[in-house]
Amino acid sequence: MKLYNSLTRRKEIFTPRFENKVSMYTCGPTVYHYAHIGNLRSYIMEDVLEKALRYEGYDVKRVMNITDVGHLASDADTGEDKMLKGARREHKTVLEIAQFYTDAFFADCAKLNIKTPDVVEPATNCIDDYIDMITVLLDKGYAYAAGGNIYFDTSKLEKYYVFNDHEEDDLAVGVREDVEEDANKRHKADFVLWFTKSKFEDQALKWDSPWGVGYPGWHIECSCISKKHLGEYLDIHCGGIDNIFPHHTNEIAQSESSLGHEWCHYWFHVHHLNTTSGKMSKSTGEFLTVSLLEQKGYDPLVYRLFCLQSHYRKGLVFTWENLDNAAVTYNKLLGRIAALDPNTGAEPDKEAAKPYQAKFQKALDNDLNTSLAITCVYDVLKGKGLDDATRLYLLNDFDRVLSLDLLAGAAKLRAAAKTEAHAEAADYTITGPADAAPEEAEQVRALLLERAEARKNKNWARSDEIRDQLKEQGVVLKDSRQGVQWSRA
Repeated sequence: MKLYNSLTRRKEIFTPRFENKVSMYTCGPTVYHYAHIGNLRSYIMEDVLEKALRYEGYDVKRVMNITDVGHLASDADTGEDKMLKGARREHKTVLEIAQFYTDAFFADCAKLNIKTPDVVEPATNCIDDYIDMITVLLDKGYAYAAGGNIYFDTSKLEKYYVFNDHEEDDLAVGVREDVEEDANKRHKADFVLWFTKSKFEDQALKWDSPWGVGYPGWHIECSCISKKHLGEYLDIHCGGIDNIFPHHTNEIAQSESSLGHEWCHYWFHVHHLNTTSGKMSKSTGEFLTVSLLEQKGYDPLVYRLFCLQSHYRKGLVFTWENLDNAAVTYNKLLGRIAALDPNTGAEPDKEAAKPYQAKFQKALDNDLNTSLAITCVYDVLKGKGLDDATRLYLLNDFDRVLSLDLLAGAAKLRAAAKTEAHAEAADYTITGPADAAPEEAEQVRALLLERAEARKNKNWARSDEIRDQLKEQGVVLKDSRQGVQWSRA
């Protein structure tokens, strides 16, 4: 597999340090608010990368942190702690906020078929680990105490800006909005390893340390959590492109200075999801969530497909029109798969399948080209000489990486078609407003057909449940002997 390495700025053949075992670390969410779909684009692509590595036979151990302390409103050690900000906003404790939004994050991940990492570690679990690493950095002369806080001394490094995406002048006060003067720093590029009450008197979460009561800086957590669960060497580190500086730059500085050797060779960064007005961000108040997509009638897997249709190293522009196009593509794809017969009783021809699998793997090996991987799905559907059993075998195989529920979604369509056929046979008619959008009409029709089947089977609880669901969506029903008429409230 060839992957673009952000550290060397070129595609490289991915080779794990220890045979076929892959240690993989992904920066997790700061759990002070819901994740927006821009955040989730990164997690989708990291999920695809992990599954692609597993598809190719690697033994992957993936670790993710949960930032529940230490991440400030600015990534440059300034501003308010994001967790405290969230707690004040909702009049809850920091730990209550952390638990609520951690649960919400993984609920969104489940809807997008994002696999939960093998290890998920909250930052607050690892205070002793941070203290240990900071102590080593102090002993080696890479850190210093000033104003009650502990800072990393970037001047001790031969090269600090390892990604070459930033220059020292970018940190000049007033040049960037997120940089404020910190008189305690010896150099403007230095960053905080441990805050004490001299920084924040009212910090909600704080711990004893050799340097005073306080809490860790944001950057130290990933270095220590990675070391705790993956050892001194890391194969691949993932995150959004906005993590490159200062977060990942600082991780490399403190990790390699404390360990005394190279830490991570491969760096995988996913580009932004943008709106027509620019980068999606919580700070602007303009961000979209998975729940909002669902409220508007979209299957979350439509958004996953939308992301897979583009390359992870390209900016992706979100519009409702673009998502509608992805929904049409997804529904048509499921429809074509639903037309295949899953009950032929034939065994798949695995020899005939091999060229298609090779092409699919080649797409993944080309810097995780998910767009080409999606094309392989269509190649299977239109490929000559393949029977339905082999097509379904291949689609299921590809979905180990794509995770679009291709076979399960097609099965639901088949079941709905059977229900519809039964209803039509019983002269059951469904009518609705003439101006109903096709997508809306199809969604309501599917629910009404399911309701008709439930009523036929005397499953009154399910029938009432569907009626209430439609009522919440503003749909009013009028039943008759011939069928049902629906209208908007």
